[in-house]
Amino acid sequence: MTFLELAKEVLRYCGYPMGYKEIWEKACELGLDKKLGSNGKTPHDTLSAQLYINIRDRGDNSDFILASRKPTTFWLRNEKENKSNVNLEIHKTNKEKEGFNERDLHPLLVSYLAASQAFRGLKCKTIYHEKNKKQEKGKDKWENPDIVGAYIPFNDYGQEVLDMLKHINSYTCRLYSFELKIELNFSNLKESYFQAVSNSSWANEGYLVVFREIDNEVLNELTRLNASFGIGVIWLKPEVLDSKILLPAKERNIDLDKMNLLSERNKDFCTFLSDLNKQITAGAKTQIVACFDRVLDTESGELEKYIRDKKILHN
Repeated sequence: MTFLELAKEVLRYCGYPMGYKEIWEKACELGLDKKLGSNGKTPHDTLSAQLYINIRDRGDNSDFILASRKPTTFWLRNEKENKSNVNLEIHKTNKEKEGFNERDLHPLLVSYLAASQAFRGLKCKTIYHEKNKKQEKGKDKWENPDIVGAYIPFNDYGQEVLDMLKHINSYTCRLYSFELKIELNFSNLKESYFQAVSNSSWANEGYLVVFREIDNEVLNELTRLNASFGIGVIWLKPEVLDSKILLPAKERNIDLDKMNLLSERNKDFCTFLSDLNKQITAGAKTQIVACFDRVLDTESGELEKYIRDKKILHN
């Protein structure tokens, strides 16, 4: 058995993207390390090097892909395509059954994020992957979050403090990424989670948002993944203001290369960054004309009417 064959066996067995050390540990647990001709002194480093070289040299012909960069995880190319087809069928079934689709839930999430004390009035924008520049089929789902958000501390501080932020090493805003699913179960859990890991490395915090109530066993697995990878989980409810954070996201450093790549490939994300920069430059007293998603009003019943019209019903 070769290192690459070992990696393939482990990834197929576990069914989700993994880091090279995690692959090696699972291989040892399964006894696959004993099938190698030679381990060397640092076998996990050898495994890492061979995976990187295989992806670099073989390109689209490699059996492996990089599912995420921070943290770096590897996945199987054909497995990703197969799972994408399965999820497409699941998506169609859910849409027929529920009468609404995932994008119909975006205004609910935007309203929650605007009203939630935890997020302090995020400015959000839906990202349409259809606007991506042409690239490998299916790749956009691993690059584009459903909704991006930014917190600008205009309402929390006086003008003197805001001016001081320009001169000290401190955040003037925070960036968030949200991947939204109608339902989460063991058939789509790991792909959904690592999709959120992959498409949120440009942000300070990444979240997986789920509309249907989450089973306790699924939540236990999400808790384990959260401890390792830091993606938070939000339960979005039809009673939008009752939505809650089940698992908080861990703060991380922003991947500027990923931010630049996404900005180059997707017009929506580029516009979001542009409007954000304009608003920060204009300051708290001037509201620019921006392409942020509109927040549906809860007091007038606008949001409630939207939920009725879209047939977004209670469980």
